[in-house]
Amino acid sequence: MRFSSLANTLLAFTFAVLTVHCGRKGDPIPRPRAAAQAATVQMTSLRALSVTLPTRDVQGLPLVGVEQVRVLYLPLGLTRPTPDEVFSRGEVVLDRRRPDLPGPGDTLTLDLRSLRRPAGWIVVVAVRVGNVPGRPSAVLPWLDPSI
Repeated sequence: MRFSSLANTLLAFTFAVLTVHCGRKGDPIPRPRAAAQAATVQMTSLRALSVTLPTRDVQGLPLVGVEQVRVLYLPLGLTRPTPDEVFSRGEVVLDRRRPDLPGPGDTLTLDLRSLRRPAGWIVVVAVRVGNVPGRPSAVLPWLDPSI
């Protein structure tokens, strides 16, 4: 009887040590989110854009969803800027958030009639949850609204 009592005590002690010292303490750390790929953008008229949201992130994994879509504007310069230049130096002129956004791969129409800016350049950026901006779309020209 003494052997089974000693075995039970050792087993209980081992179990207690393992449960107390097992794993990390605190809240779990979420996996960092990868940026979304660039959205496909086409001008459907002088003041409307057709935006197809990306389906994958920059690592090639399926994209669960997009939190918001931003349109950035940069005034006209001497040369055509790159998408990254418009993204880094431009200003956000339109911001659409969930639940008004379709799912990945679906098309969204953005009406830019209220945008009163002189001639310049625009790009569209899909932003994931956690404010993780994706790659900017191709640069599109923005014409003076008085035209």
